[in-house]
Amino acid sequence: MAMQGSSRFAVESGDVSSKFDDDGKKKRTGTLMTATAHIITAVIGSGVLSLSWAFAQLGWIAGIITILTFSLITMFTSVLLTDGYRSPDPITGRRNYNYIEVVKNNLGGIKYKFCGVAQYSNLVGICIGYTITAAISMAAVKRSNCFHKNGHEAGCHTSNSSYMIILGVIEIILSQISNFHDLSGLSYIAAVMSFTYALIGIGLSIAKIAEGTYGRTSITGATIGVDVATSSQKVWNSLQAIGNIAFAYSYSTVLIAIQDTLKSSPPENVVMKKAGIIGVSITSVFYVLCGALGYSAFGNRAPGNFLTGFGFYEPYWLVDIANICIVVHLVGAYQVFSQPVYQLVEDWCKSRWPESGFIAKEHQIVIPFVGIYNVNYFRCIWRTVFVIFTTVIAMLFPVFNSVLGLLGASSFWPLTVYFPIEMHISQAKIRSFSLNWFWLKMLSWACFIITVVAVVASIQGIITDVSHYQPFKSVS
Repeated sequence: MAMQGSSRFAVESGDVSSKFDDDGKKKRTGTLMTATAHIITAVIGSGVLSLSWAFAQLGWIAGIITILTFSLITMFTSVLLTDGYRSPDPITGRRNYNYIEVVKNNLGGIKYKFCGVAQYSNLVGICIGYTITAAISMAAVKRSNCFHKNGHEAGCHTSNSSYMIILGVIEIILSQISNFHDLSGLSYIAAVMSFTYALIGIGLSIAKIAEGTYGRTSITGATIGVDVATSSQKVWNSLQAIGNIAFAYSYSTVLIAIQDTLKSSPPENVVMKKAGIIGVSITSVFYVLCGALGYSAFGNRAPGNFLTGFGFYEPYWLVDIANICIVVHLVGAYQVFSQPVYQLVEDWCKSRWPESGFIAKEHQIVIPFVGIYNVNYFRCIWRTVFVIFTTVIAMLFPVFNSVLGLLGASSFWPLTVYFPIEMHISQAKIRSFSLNWFWLKMLSWACFIITVVAVVASIQGIITDVSHYQPFKSVS
């Protein structure tokens, strides 16, 4: 409370230049570089690992067109969304600190409630998906060494559940990072890791192609009766592949939180637009390379995860490095996506019980060689419970492609397309049934249709995949 009082005094007296921003909060120091690093960390995630499989389902033409289409749509709607950080004016207006607040102050009503459900269920789902993927990569390191020692025909199966528990413990510790502003260092490390494993995957694909052991590819992807049993399976897999590609571009949920780390000058929306274009462009190049080269290497039988599906066995140590990088990256990305969930619950509880020492009071402890760290009892318990919850759900549904497809498809239309477009129409006061209004609405409806069919396909895939698993006993 004392800190808040000093913040208000600094703003009221005009002393905001040295320590505080115009809203009385600690001065933001984010730049184009830090924002771009956050975006790359958020975008290049486990989705990149499934792109060669997605290409195998869609084929050369549809695969490339789908990635480029999602890239352009994401880039366009991200630019629209950045103007919602301040309202009503995108440069001088009042700050909105998260995605749901942007929707509340620009659209309000039932749309605001719908956004809350869509955003936070998606954030929780992403944390579950990242736990699944990171555990599979940890298991892949052990399997890689086993294959190297015992031969490629050895079973080398290992439980994923134990690795999920290890990841949960790590995430519990990291979850005590108090807010998004303190994640820049973690994002830099995670961004480097994402580049590293993507480059290793590209390099291994090129090496496999150069050896002449590449797979059979085609314009239309997997062949009915050869690679897939029936035409219905071909359709389901193709729609699920679209969901996987959509997941690869899911970062709109944390865009406003990233923008809230930026310095006020130059204007946040100007810097964030540049960061979004740079970040999405860089990741799109990697996505096309990973998808196309992975498909060339494996053909229509590409594994669901091209670094853990063991299309690559040697050099085993390089496969190990790639999977370790995946784990480090997803551990950091988990924190990026979970912070808005943490803040939502903590801010609500503080407003509901402002006098509660358990919820609001910070306790200072001295950590040797680190300095003073503020501990809040409620934050410790709540964040620990959240990590345990996501870990348990991941252990119950440990399937990769279907979960990624469901998460990507279900979030793409509402969060990446619908709300940014609706807020832009409202802010720009675009007249109904004008040409601009018409084509923006057509874009939104087209993405809605894609979302619906991809969601249905992913649910069908989850039902099929889970039928082969026993809860808490999944193996890689």
